[in-house]
Amino acid sequence: MAVRHQLIAREPAAVWRVLSDPARYADWVVGTARSFPGEGCWPEVGSSLTYTMRLGSKELRGHTVVRRHEPPRWLELEAHSGPLGTARIAFDIRPWGDETLVIVDEHPLRGFAGAAHNLVLDAFLQIRHRGMLGRLATAVERDSPASPGTSASARNGRSTGAGDLQGRLGP
Repeated sequence: MAVRHQLIAREPAAVWRVLSDPARYADWVVGTARSFPGEGCWPEVGSSLTYTMRLGSKELRGHTVVRRHEPPRWLELEAHSGPLGTARIAFDIRPWGDETLVIVDEHPLRGFAGAAHNLVLDAFLQIRHRGMLGRLATAVERDSPASPGTSASARNGRSTGAGDLQGRLGP
């Protein structure tokens, strides 16, 4: 299981606006070339989006389904990647002063990836999450100006990566 966190220098509503826009998925999900709405009204439970990934000259297609939706606190997804199987990706969105702490928890759920889950895969996911959460922070901070009266870090859009908060998070 790969768990990683990112402090984003904006309020939870700003984070939720980016997460709830299916067209923005490719802006912050590492490896995704483009995305577009699928079934239902994203991000309601059961709704989906379709995404493409480019591997050289090949374009692969996958889809993601919302399994839990409790705005602006929780978003849990099941990403379907064809023969690799599916993964559970959970976002825990916590107010942190005038900023937001986003905790992502991902693990293989079904198919080959679930059966072959190991420490190497978890290490890969940690690297991927570092990039993904950094891109999410950039998208949120670029799109949402800091509110008046916010902290200096929130006004300046200085997100803090996982290593900077290590040891300061409770369960």
